[in-house]
Amino acid sequence: MEGYRSIGGGSPLRRITNEQAKAIAAQLEARGQPANVYVAMRYWKPFTEDAMEQVKRDRIERLVILPLYPQFSISTSGSSLRLIQEIFEQDKGLKDLKHTVIPSWYQRPGYVTAMSDLIQRQLTNFPDSSSVQLFFSAHGVPLSYVEEAGDPYKEEMQECVGLIMQELKRRGVQNGHTLAYQSRVGPVEWLRPYTDETIRNLGANGTKSMLAIPISFVSEHIETLEEIDVEYRELAESVGIEHWGRVPALNTNEVFIKDLANAILEALPSAHTMSVPQYDSLVPSGDVSTLLDTYDRDRRALPQPMLQWNWGWTASAETWNGRLAMLAIFVILLLEVATGQGALGRWLSLT
Repeated sequence: MEGYRSIGGGSPLRRITNEQAKAIAAQLEARGQPANVYVAMRYWKPFTEDAMEQVKRDRIERLVILPLYPQFSISTSGSSLRLIQEIFEQDKGLKDLKHTVIPSWYQRPGYVTAMSDLIQRQLTNFPDSSSVQLFFSAHGVPLSYVEEAGDPYKEEMQECVGLIMQELKRRGVQNGHTLAYQSRVGPVEWLRPYTDETIRNLGANGTKSMLAIPISFVSEHIETLEEIDVEYRELAESVGIEHWGRVPALNTNEVFIKDLANAILEALPSAHTMSVPQYDSLVPSGDVSTLLDTYDRDRRALPQPMLQWNWGWTASAETWNGRLAMLAIFVILLLEVATGQGALGRWLSLT
């Protein structure tokens, strides 16, 4: 828990996630689509099970599930979706609930624009912005997930960084960039290159200015405020990097929130028709079971689930050192379906 003490005693993750939920609800309301937005977390309150109980109490008929991970991995979004799948299978009260999933959204123009805006703004804080190394730091996953199970996380992460750099170059930003992976735990091999090793190598090769960009995280929490802001900054300074900066998490960035609201509105027809496009499409909307079945079929055998400690934490989710890597998953629940009023009703009348 030392990391939490170094950032003031607690993580702002839950507060920021609640603020994101309210901001998305406000965006939907402004577009004529009133909605309940429930926050459901995998390993902390409000738990996913509790959120789904509220779904039943509210007699929701259709929902859109939006994991707050830009890139898909079976160890992050997949873990949350597996749990929701189990809840659907075990709870007869949810058996007929129509729903759809947005498994990843890193390619969306609003997300790419919002990230590029933040990077470009932070570059102005350096004495010479053109000499700054852009350092994308992503949360790692075990290497076996990618090489043996075919997890798309690494591929999606590389594409995500490529899209952001493409947008920055369109704006005239020509800085060099690096992608590395942080937060590895345990004895198994994780995705490389590792963030700490890469920082050492960059320092040894003469890098003097670095802008850290948390690319897996949409909220400030222990991995941005302590691991990047404290641990990696101190490491960078120790290897000769003189100028350091860090791009803030998206939090309630207006461009970002508007884009998530757009993604939800675009997913609504799938919640009505239950159509399931191919997994490799940009936003493969479909019900939870079909999505996971498609993943299992296309990505070969999945790795065994991570062992859980007695109090429910997973050793792989950076929790053995007191951190919470598993962010939140949004459950977006449409209220207007019972009345047929609002944007959804108008949209569906055209289909």
